[in-house]
Amino acid sequence: TQVLRKSLQRGVVLSTGSFLVYEAHKLISGFAEVHASFKVEDVIEQADYLYGSGETEKLYRLLVQHKNSDDAELLWRLARSSRDLAQLGSTSAEEKKKLTYDSLEYAKKALEKNESNFAAHKWYGICLSDVGDYEGIKTKIGNAIIIKEHFQRAIELNPKDATTIHLIGIWCYSFAEMPWYQRKIAATLFATPPTSTFQEALRYFHMAEEADPNFYSKNLLFLGKTYLKLNNKKMALLWLSKAKEYPAQTEEDKQVQKEALELLNSI
Repeated sequence: TQVLRKSLQRGVVLSTGSFLVYEAHKLISGFAEVHASFKVEDVIEQADYLYGSGETEKLYRLLVQHKNSDDAELLWRLARSSRDLAQLGSTSAEEKKKLTYDSLEYAKKALEKNESNFAAHKWYGICLSDVGDYEGIKTKIGNAIIIKEHFQRAIELNPKDATTIHLIGIWCYSFAEMPWYQRKIAATLFATPPTSTFQEALRYFHMAEEADPNFYSKNLLFLGKTYLKLNNKKMALLWLSKAKEYPAQTEEDKQVQKEALELLNSI
């Protein structure tokens, strides 16, 4: 009643026609603003449900409609879903390449919209690494420091994110097992080439497990693989067995089970 009275008071100054148009415009504008704010939250809620259900294609179709969004939360999720779609066995090589480059653009845009978003840093690092697969070993090694910096920034912003801790472990593992010819390339690109050890990788994999136990099949697998590299067969058997028994919800989980079983059979 009070709102109506104020509106009517304002309407005395306006002609009857312009008053109705003015109030209708206000009502529609207000509704649009509320609707827009709820829409982003609704899309994120739906996206997280689809991600948790392993609905990769449905998730991508939902999020790609929002590729021009200014919301970092939507954009990093789109980067992740584009990458997940690229990883599917049913995705053609041509489409995989396009999705890989698209995912990097979405992650980059998410960072531009919100530099303080830890997930944007995480997925920018992941997607930048993926693009390196298409641009050759020199580019991949050249991007290595940038990738690690984004992972470290993500951990600064969210110290409890087990996935990012795991990714630094992967980074360390990759440099620890780097073949001599790649080390030579690294030496030409950096004054002090990045290096790491299997012990350092192991520390990060355990830190990730402490942050969120049993969160990711691949972390279990790499704990087993790293212990193998360190010639600790007893611990390797323990973690590889856990990886093999991990409930397979995604295609990646199935690949992890397969690799874990092969490694167990080889010990």
